[in-house]
Amino acid sequence: MKIFRFLPVIAFIGLALLLIAGPGTRLGFWEFRDGFSLMRWALYLGGASVVLGIIAVLIPKVRKAHLGAVLLALGAGLFTVTPIALQVVKARTLPFIHDVTTDTVNPPAFVDVAPLRADAPNPVDYPGQETAELQRAGYPDIQTLTTTQPPSEVFDRALSAAEAMGWEIIAAVDADGRIEATETTFWFGFKDDVVIRIQPRNDGSAVDIRSKSRVGGSDIGANAARIERYLDELGDRLEG
Repeated sequence: MKIFRFLPVIAFIGLALLLIAGPGTRLGFWEFRDGFSLMRWALYLGGASVVLGIIAVLIPKVRKAHLGAVLLALGAGLFTVTPIALQVVKARTLPFIHDVTTDTVNPPAFVDVAPLRADAPNPVDYPGQETAELQRAGYPDIQTLTTTQPPSEVFDRALSAAEAMGWEIIAAVDADGRIEATETTFWFGFKDDVVIRIQPRNDGSAVDIRSKSRVGGSDIGANAARIERYLDELGDRLEG
């Protein structure tokens, strides 16, 4: 059966589609939807390679004639399918949201970032109660950070923490207690925006943060993870 002889070609085409989907989107060769389509085809071809490879191993005649090609295809197919499948599973188990904040009742508002999102598919406004409920169910530990330190000191540490995260600082307005920044994701080059709000509270300060994707319905947990990393970074600086 000649198809098994060409199985590595199918597998490596799928692998190539996986490897170019993200960087091609980041470099502007195609839109992110096209990048997702390439990943979908990579999954199809990789999955087909794995299934046909397993079938080939179970057929003695084919196994004997094309063992090397079959094993090569299996390896490439698994390398392609595994990361995509893990992302699909993750997307189905996490809340289908792209806007996460420590304050779902009164989320920090984007000001200077707003013009940068003018053409973004996801509008700058907070989506509303449904998103808040999904977040509270999926990420119950994301809460406002409180400290006994005054807002002016917290602002400086909050800004240095944002810089340490590698974000592009868009605005830092001490008088408003507001910091806005953008992070560009590594693989696809997606732009996710962050706003940090520092307010006086009792004998100290309250820090709220909001992270929102410009594109996509689900962020696959990226915004929540970003907020958690930032709060850890800021917490260390406040304690230091």
